[in-house]
Amino acid sequence: MQPDAAVLVAALALPFVAVPFVPALFRVVGQRVAFFAAAVAAGSFGLLATQYGAHGAVQLPWIPSLGVSLTLYVDGLALLIGFLASGVGVLVFTYSYGYMAHEHGHVKYYATLLAFMGSMLGVAFAADLLALFVFWELTSVTSFLLIGHHQREDASQYAARKSMLITVAGGLFMLAGFLVLAFASGDTAAGRTFVLIGTENSLIANGEAVREALRAAGLFVPALALVAVGAITKSAQAPFHVWLPNAMEAPTPVSAFLHSATMVKAGVYLVGRFRPLFAPELPSVPEWTLLLATLGLVSMTITAILAVGATDIKELLAYSTASHLGLIIAGYGLAGPAAVELGAETGAFHIFNHAVFKATLFLVAGIIAHEAHTRKLEELGGLAGDLPIVAGITGIAALGMAGVPPFNGFWSKELLFETTYFVAVEHGGLYWLYPAIAVFGSVFTFLYSIRFLMLFFGDRPSGLADDIHRPPLAMLAPPALLAAIALATGIVPQLGIDAVVQSAFEASLPVAAEAHSLTLSIPKLFSFTPYLGMSLLTVGLGAVAYPFYGRLHAGVRWARAVDYTSPNWYYDGLTEGANGVSRRLAVGLHGGAFRTYVAPLLLGTAVLALAGYAAAGSISVDGVGAVPPVPLIVVLGVAVVGAGAVARAPSHIAGVLTLSVLGFMVAIVFILANAPDLALTQLVIETLVLVLFLLVLDRLPAYYGEIRSRARGIADAALASLVGFTVFATVLVATSASPEEPIFQYFLARAGVPAEHGPFFSDFGGGSNVVNVILVDFRAFDTLGEIAVVAMAALSVLTLVGMRAQTETEMAERPESDSADDPAATPATDGGRGPPPASADDPAPSDGTDGSGGVDR
Repeated sequence: MQPDAAVLVAALALPFVAVPFVPALFRVVGQRVAFFAAAVAAGSFGLLATQYGAHGAVQLPWIPSLGVSLTLYVDGLALLIGFLASGVGVLVFTYSYGYMAHEHGHVKYYATLLAFMGSMLGVAFAADLLALFVFWELTSVTSFLLIGHHQREDASQYAARKSMLITVAGGLFMLAGFLVLAFASGDTAAGRTFVLIGTENSLIANGEAVREALRAAGLFVPALALVAVGAITKSAQAPFHVWLPNAMEAPTPVSAFLHSATMVKAGVYLVGRFRPLFAPELPSVPEWTLLLATLGLVSMTITAILAVGATDIKELLAYSTASHLGLIIAGYGLAGPAAVELGAETGAFHIFNHAVFKATLFLVAGIIAHEAHTRKLEELGGLAGDLPIVAGITGIAALGMAGVPPFNGFWSKELLFETTYFVAVEHGGLYWLYPAIAVFGSVFTFLYSIRFLMLFFGDRPSGLADDIHRPPLAMLAPPALLAAIALATGIVPQLGIDAVVQSAFEASLPVAAEAHSLTLSIPKLFSFTPYLGMSLLTVGLGAVAYPFYGRLHAGVRWARAVDYTSPNWYYDGLTEGANGVSRRLAVGLHGGAFRTYVAPLLLGTAVLALAGYAAAGSISVDGVGAVPPVPLIVVLGVAVVGAGAVARAPSHIAGVLTLSVLGFMVAIVFILANAPDLALTQLVIETLVLVLFLLVLDRLPAYYGEIRSRARGIADAALASLVGFTVFATVLVATSASPEEPIFQYFLARAGVPAEHGPFFSDFGGGSNVVNVILVDFRAFDTLGEIAVVAMAALSVLTLVGMRAQTETEMAERPESDSADDPAATPATDGGRGPPPASADDPAPSDGTDGSGGVDR
């Protein structure tokens, strides 16, 4: 069936519409506003549930002049991400009622979390590249606020900045890739489009033509790489995985929502969505597989090893998340005849399985930190006696994360083993590294999963609190429900496949491919296959290696202590270097000299403008050389003399008076061109500016200073000449167009009152003065913008005047001795600003932990 546009828009808009109501409701109901947010998430989930089984696109006009529309597309993959975002959102908001009871900033927390959920729904259903980018960056902005929830703590500030810098930068690379794709689509029969999927002229519908156009232009690999950078930065893949462990500074419900079921899934969703465009069934595309499958498997292994070296339970889960996202990307990355369906099945099924068991474990981590008041692995153990229900929940989720049969994570991980095996059989050679790496990385996955489970068993550390209580129902029910879903999926995997996975993996197949029905069940475990052997080998090697977990943990910690293998060393080095450069530039540029501010601005503007004109071939010399009328020659001659006089003026007064000659000559030009209204405006403005200049001249030196350096004088003259030529070229470009129907005819025809009209009309101006109608009707937004600019400038001037009067009053009242001893009264050598605050750029601990020291978040 076709999707309902009104329902889709309502599902996406509901979280954003609810945001303004959060502050008012919090004043009335307090912390119970969490249930309002949960109800909003449930509303979005219910609206999306009505579209279950729908398939197709709806288009809403957005920027018609550019051919851009808000295109929403519904298929299995979009619904899978949408159900995860809204369904897990219901559980996280409910959980937050108990977890956030003693936290601060509730209004910001719930409002931002709702906005994030709406942004994630937009990512899932946006089929237009521009709309997708907007929602994509909204997830980065809202996650920045959520990660930095504890905004007064250095570690939270560091984590929020890091996540923002990496994910937003990746988004800009992705945007460049989108523009390359739109550019390439212009060479196809369908024409240029920003629609990715859902219409006859979309990029995926014309995938073969788009791929040919990209390869013909030599842009296939750049476009693929640019889009991939956006995906891997958002999904925390190596080498951009470093932001995710620090993001654990966020409250645990945020980690459960953003870093298991939603935000980090945006990157893998992007890979699955673009798979039909870049990776057709035939011929195989080696670039796609070599880039994404290799990157996914390597990231899966590296981050699994780093998880073994974790000292904090949320840090362990963070690296685990990056590892499982690598598994998903590897699944989608394995393509070609042998893996086109298996790879899509792996990616779609593990998106579902990972969201279920990882959200469960994050919520369990929050319960542990909430009740035991620590997150340090070495300080936890033997919790099953205090938290028996939580221990059972953890067992289901952790064994699923480990890939132990028949828990839910086993089924999707075995699909990865099967896919890598068949790709290796088909291609041979170095492709056998794919199954080998998959097994090797999965052994470490088994190790850290069992380590997390052992928090509830074994000896109880002596320092662990004795007053560990059962968590409130609002915190226990959400992970229990997720664990029940995970258990049901493990025992009867066909339930999850038939519900969402089958249609989701079909969405990542090439357009012409016919999908088979994915069938999995426990009886298949009794039929030995090479990939089942890979699963059993993983569990066996993990069981043998677990007694040596302490040595492995120490080895990883030792490797992380070395700069070149430290997760944060490269990021911290780059950012600290950039900060040092920016400080030196700030001292050099912001030295108080007006000339220093203006020269780079004018030079950059002139160069960019002239380069743009030259690249577009916009400058026309038609009409150059024609002899103007004698009166105009006289006026222009006087203007040239006035310009020369300005350059030779010895004082400010003489310069201002001669400069006004130029303005008055422009007014005369308007008179000669039969534009008396413009001439009057020019005369008024020129007179007003002249008066203002004269009023402020008493604050300036009476005479100009001398240019002591010949080089500076030559540079200033060259810059002035370049700016003048740029203005000249701009005039040529602006006046070179010759429209068939001059626009003034439209203004004259539409400015007045129509002969026949009702009480209201909108297609005519309804005025008697065409200039007034142009200003307040045809160009109303321009006029409004100009008024706003003038108003803001006036407010700024008033603020500066008020601050100066206040400063003068304070200085007059301060004793001389205080002023002499106060360092703030002494100008700093860096332009009066003083040294920057140390905490703004100090990095968090470089050991990869979240810097919290086990404090409850």
